[in-house]
Amino acid sequence: MRAVIQRVLEATVKVNDKLVGQIGKGLLVYLGVGKEDGLKDAEFIADKLVNLRIFADEAGKMNRSVLDVGGQILLVSNFTLYGDCRKGRRPGFDAAAEPVLAQQLYEKVIELVGKSGVTVEKGVFGAYMHVSSINDGPVTFLLDSSRLF
Repeated sequence: MRAVIQRVLEATVKVNDKLVGQIGKGLLVYLGVGKEDGLKDAEFIADKLVNLRIFADEAGKMNRSVLDVGGQILLVSNFTLYGDCRKGRRPGFDAAAEPVLAQQLYEKVIELVGKSGVTVEKGVFGAYMHVSSINDGPVTFLLDSSRLF
């Protein structure tokens, strides 16, 4: 699994001009599922999202997690995180999971984050979405459950 994690002051996601997810202070997360991913990958990503210390403490150092600061997470599926742009001019998506597996693991991450006590909102899997956010910092991280980066 791959994730782009952005610390935000607020974020929203709309489908067909209808608001389907909205958070205040927290994390906007774009999540891509690879065809080799499984439950362990979902558990790794969920744990990182909840416990990654990327919010400032009293000294201004990144020492607090989204859980520590009472933040929220907006989780948006994004298969293009598995787009391979190394050859040619058109991305290839061979490494992306098929929709059935991808949706199962996406929902599993949402379930695991929710069980941690963090409020989690989501987009609509497979839908064309409009995502808006106000980045905080900006602070953005890339995460890969295979630890490629």
